[in-house]
Amino acid sequence: MTSLEIVKQYYSAFNQQNWKGMLALLHAEVRHETNQGEVRTGLEKFTEFLQHMDESYHENLTDMVFFTEPESKRVAVEFTVNGIYKKGEEGLPPAKNQKYVLPAAAFLELSDEKIIRVTTYYNLPLWIKLVSEEV
Repeated sequence: MTSLEIVKQYYSAFNQQNWKGMLALLHAEVRHETNQGEVRTGLEKFTEFLQHMDESYHENLTDMVFFTEPESKRVAVEFTVNGIYKKGEEGLPPAKNQKYVLPAAAFLELSDEKIIRVTTYYNLPLWIKLVSEEV
């Protein structure tokens, strides 16, 4: 399977809320670099992140555009996050099932046919504005 196919399968699993399917595509030492906060390393930390996200948000990604580099070790993807903010977090607005549509992007690196790095970017001030207007 190519790097692009692996990443497409990863995001397909995300949209199906198939967390086990996502985790199966990750390297044991995956490095997860989120937009805000500390870097998480390893499947255990990534699993904890997925559980937290599942409790607090319901998201589906659309308008996905994938980019690869010549060696096919890195894949970038631009997408739209269609979400519902289900459970509030400290330092963020209260959650009342607000809907949001937010542009975002991610950069993934592969090693041994597994995703070893996931770096995600989005505009946090815009997200805060979107969920605050929805209240």
